[in-house]
Amino acid sequence: MRVGVFGASGYTGLELLRILIRHPRFEVAVVTSEQRAGVKLGDAFPSLRGLLDLTLEASDPALAKQIDFAFTALPHSASAPTVAALRKAGVPVADLSADYRLRDLESYERWYGRHAAPEWVGRAVYGQPELHREELRSSELAACAGCYPTSVLLPLAPFLRAGLVETGQVLVDSKSGVSGAGRKLEAGYLFAEQDGNCLAYKVGAVHRHVPEIEQEASLAAGAPVQVTFVPHLLPTIRGIATSVYLRPKRRLPASAARAVLEAAYADERFVRVLPEGATPSLQSVRGSNFCDVNAFADERTGSLILLSALDNLVKGASGQAVQCANLMCGFPEELGLLEAPLVP
Repeated sequence: MRVGVFGASGYTGLELLRILIRHPRFEVAVVTSEQRAGVKLGDAFPSLRGLLDLTLEASDPALAKQIDFAFTALPHSASAPTVAALRKAGVPVADLSADYRLRDLESYERWYGRHAAPEWVGRAVYGQPELHREELRSSELAACAGCYPTSVLLPLAPFLRAGLVETGQVLVDSKSGVSGAGRKLEAGYLFAEQDGNCLAYKVGAVHRHVPEIEQEASLAAGAPVQVTFVPHLLPTIRGIATSVYLRPKRRLPASAARAVLEAAYADERFVRVLPEGATPSLQSVRGSNFCDVNAFADERTGSLILLSALDNLVKGASGQAVQCANLMCGFPEELGLLEAPLVP
């Protein structure tokens, strides 16, 4: 199947290419980059030299004729018109931007500004296979889940579905590598600013992933869920480590909490419930499509603590997009994704 990667020069676009090169059913036929149009892929990115003999092109609706499936790894707002044009041409799309994740247009425009293709809002399936697998099988537009939301929802959703925890205030602390901000030149992401540093940012319900987390958490709970979310930047390139703090409706020992996760993910290929007492680490998931999770109980306060770790560029973005595409195309879900984490 011929596929196109629109926005191939960003971090998620490059990660898509790294995965698609080894995918046995997808053939990369089109790669686009507005800034590097006309440049051979291997010249622009030496890591791909000798692996893909393609030239980067400017995005054009006519490219739809050359592909059977599209991955759009474009910035928020910029992705919407490209996705709309591809869908109008009959090309199924896995979109990695936030442009179609929120089901409500008013909510989207409150957080992101004016939508370039409002007629398509609400028509995508939220692209997290562990939550929406059957819907994705019959969908032609997946709005792939964000990296932070994936790290929160995978450990949290089973407890919300079971009605085991209070939904009035879910507390989330997440720490991400700097690649989550994308490839851009800003003082806050310079090596001299980040090395040996860790800082919170966008504190106080101002991070754009808050409505996405609350939307999907509320669907899982069948009732409104409110989230207090504090993200941090880590002095590392890849990875997200997340802690979720909950108040159980009744006292829940750690063994029972782990049993909830084990029951939810017993048949899932990419969510690994760790042994009792083991905490997820970035090194154990780096470069892979795995999300490691575990649950702990604070016997003194009665609080429940959920932990997760994933690679923000793989399970948090490009790997998850390929997982969605596999489902949409009728392929085995794990195709092209069973690569061991990069250790050390």
